[in-house]
Amino acid sequence: MTRSGSDRSLASLVDLEQGLVSRELYVNPDIYQQELEQIYARAWLFVGHESMVPNPGDFFLSRMGEESVILVRDERGKLHALLNTCRHRGNKVCRYDDGNTRVFTCSFHGWSYDTDGRLVGVPHYEAAFEGALDKEQFGLHEVAQLANLNGSIWATWDSKAPSFEDYLGAFEPTIRHCFDASDGTENGVELVLPMQKFRLPTNWKFAAFSFDGDALHGSTTHRSLSVFREAGVAVMADEQGTAAAETRAAEQEGRRIVQRGGPYATTLELSSRQLGHGSHRNLYEKPIDEIPYVPTWEKYEPPEVEEYYRRAWERRGKKFAGHYLHAFGGAHVFPNINVQDNRHLIWHPHGVGMTESWRIFPVDKSAPQVVREATLRYAIRSCGASGVTESDDMENWNYAMEASSGTVARRLSYPFKSGLGGAYDDERVPGMTVNQLSAEENQRSRLRRWVQFMEAKSWDDLYPVKKG
Repeated sequence: MTRSGSDRSLASLVDLEQGLVSRELYVNPDIYQQELEQIYARAWLFVGHESMVPNPGDFFLSRMGEESVILVRDERGKLHALLNTCRHRGNKVCRYDDGNTRVFTCSFHGWSYDTDGRLVGVPHYEAAFEGALDKEQFGLHEVAQLANLNGSIWATWDSKAPSFEDYLGAFEPTIRHCFDASDGTENGVELVLPMQKFRLPTNWKFAAFSFDGDALHGSTTHRSLSVFREAGVAVMADEQGTAAAETRAAEQEGRRIVQRGGPYATTLELSSRQLGHGSHRNLYEKPIDEIPYVPTWEKYEPPEVEEYYRRAWERRGKKFAGHYLHAFGGAHVFPNINVQDNRHLIWHPHGVGMTESWRIFPVDKSAPQVVREATLRYAIRSCGASGVTESDDMENWNYAMEASSGTVARRLSYPFKSGLGGAYDDERVPGMTVNQLSAEENQRSRLRRWVQFMEAKSWDDLYPVKKG
């Protein structure tokens, strides 16, 4: 059994040359504990967005791995990410999902902390500690680094981690763009609270490594989606502007799985084999301003919604005239978040067989209320906890975890063989590895990076790739 980061037997569990991966990665509790140390205590993780804490004193209760973290804006307007545990006896100092406060006060012994994390109040300070307790040593524990990418906030516990932009590599423009408004306005969205949260009895990697990495499941898992479309479930105009209802329906029925980008693009697997990020996104045949807008709201929502997105598409085309927006629209950021232009899906580990799934939906800051409501209706109906796609996925991941955990079942390997050996480079997306849409290249990239994190002694072994 693997019990330490220096035990190189981990590599034997992931044979990417043959496309075989041990089920132990998903069901072994010792491996899970190593993940918390080796991955979640080092990697850059999403903690929120500026719009969640716009004013001094505003806070949002986030997570980093199994850790509860407070994203808060202090009285001077500076953002902090603070570990949600009192320095005295470890109690939570914040129990609300979001709000506004002047101090965080522990309900156990009453220790109080300012919004910048400083310890400012200790009951019986003179009587109990005789004034000898150095308050400056016992403030709330703060992340080692905090980054703001176009309004999105990311953090790491490791002071030696590279900058967040370097961590993203070739996918930095893709992720940055996901926080633009529909018309291309930078930092033009706000994330809607409250978010949706739900727990799944499955390992976090079943979900996190599948999203933007498994095109093969759609025709079976989401077969009912075509029925919902016929019943009147709206299809929103997406990043490409080419996803007409008939194209999406054909995709779900398994037709044209290799090419689904419509007449102006080819949708492919794009990944960073070195850094573990990846997506299912388009390579375009025309610049964005030459691609016509596809009406997708008119049958289901008030006419103002269609008109808003039509105008936004036109403004966006003018802003990026002549540009081929290859790979834009979103990606999986290693280890546990899928950032997309209409939703953010986060997979928080809560034990080897439990995942807390978060859904956060962005809307344009400048959108009128009728557009905001329509956008949220679509997003929640599509991928909320009771959405037409999410419930399908959850059921499969839950059963996969249960059926993989038996004494005999865990001896078997998962095959990640689709598209094996078919990866290539494309000058249109430098720094990315390309494969056909039905490949499992993205999942192999994530598993490769997983091994690197699990074996590395420090970031010296990790950036940009594991040495040796």
